[in-house]
Amino acid sequence: MHRQRNLPAAFAELGVDLPRLRALQKIGFVEPSEIQRQLIPLILQGRDVMGQARTGTGKTAAFGLPILQSIELEKRLQALILVPTRELAVQVAAELRRMCDADEIRIVPIYGGQKIKHQLHLLGRRPHICVGTPGRVMDLMGRGALSFDEIRFVVLDEVDRMLDIGFRDDIRYILSYVKTPHQTIFVSATLDDEIKHLAAQYMNDPLEVNVSRDELTVEEVTQVYMTVDPWDKYRLLTLILEKEDPRLAIIFCNTKHGARKLAKRLHADGVSAREIHGDLVQAKRERVMDKFRKHHIKLLIATDLAARGIDVQGISHIINYDMPDDPHVYVHRIGRTARMGSFGKAISLVTREQGAQLTAVEQLINKEIPQERIEGFVSRPPPGDFYGRGFSTCEAGAAPAPVTAAPATATPARPKTLAARFKPARRRRR
Repeated sequence: MHRQRNLPAAFAELGVDLPRLRALQKIGFVEPSEIQRQLIPLILQGRDVMGQARTGTGKTAAFGLPILQSIELEKRLQALILVPTRELAVQVAAELRRMCDADEIRIVPIYGGQKIKHQLHLLGRRPHICVGTPGRVMDLMGRGALSFDEIRFVVLDEVDRMLDIGFRDDIRYILSYVKTPHQTIFVSATLDDEIKHLAAQYMNDPLEVNVSRDELTVEEVTQVYMTVDPWDKYRLLTLILEKEDPRLAIIFCNTKHGARKLAKRLHADGVSAREIHGDLVQAKRERVMDKFRKHHIKLLIATDLAARGIDVQGISHIINYDMPDDPHVYVHRIGRTARMGSFGKAISLVTREQGAQLTAVEQLINKEIPQERIEGFVSRPPPGDFYGRGFSTCEAGAAPAPVTAAPATATPARPKTLAARFKPARRRRR
């Protein structure tokens, strides 16, 4: 009886059923976010909806709770959730399992990089919900392993990102194969004209729910930028890590090559940092993400596509080692911190040539980003061969340190304590 009294009453008022309330109580959900408050009743009413909300506001639970309580256990596949990345497929499936009895409602993530034989085996167990990337879903459709005969829900999660990375035709192909009466749900950080055009083709009188209130960044994120020359970015990064001592941080690079080189250099300096990008095999990506979620790795070097699936609690800092060309990407990046009411800091390294990119971000978020300086950091001249070697912005941080007149016995520029701060604690053998 005591546990019954402690069930989250605010979710019960939205129409969430008792099994889901018990699951929410167990995982510590008390008050619904605004997107959950608005979407859950509409989906339970059977409406097609488009939900726009900032990253980290609980969109998975907003569509997941009503779908889970509508599942009929005796039927086959009833919900298809399309996501842009492998990481997000795994993450959404795990989040849905937390909100239900996994032994009763079977949820399967399907994505590239995992053995097709294993996924065929999982689909043979007649799952109720599939969470998948468009490419792998189409592959399994072609093999006859996915039946849409009893589909009742189709969800496009992070639909803006799926369109950005070229899944337009794949999405249309998949949606055209769902012939049964069903609800279609779009959730996204942004809803542009292209998304609304897609909705007009495949949704039935959809309702649009926008809880962004034109604020594209959360107030809990402290945003600053630091000016730096391209060849001095790595040195500035080490000073930032020394000064800020982040609890958990993501450092963004614009390219896989840049992320790989930066992670390699940090690792060579004894810093516990790992990279995540599209070139990593799936098994390694999953190992890296598992260690990051468990805080065994404090620094994650990521590209935007790989980071789209990252929803980790406790990220204290976002560092834009490379400023993105698209200001919307900046918004998505900094949304990885300050989740669900917590606080975080976003630091952007901006070169002289990137003033226009910084201005575009400020115009988009309608807010001026203040400059911050690291005490004692003075820009150095470029190394002699810097301009002749064709460095891109993200590779510039890997340029060798310039030669100075300091004696060979001078103290190294990078602090000796940096590696120790970001090295995992050694476990005692038992």
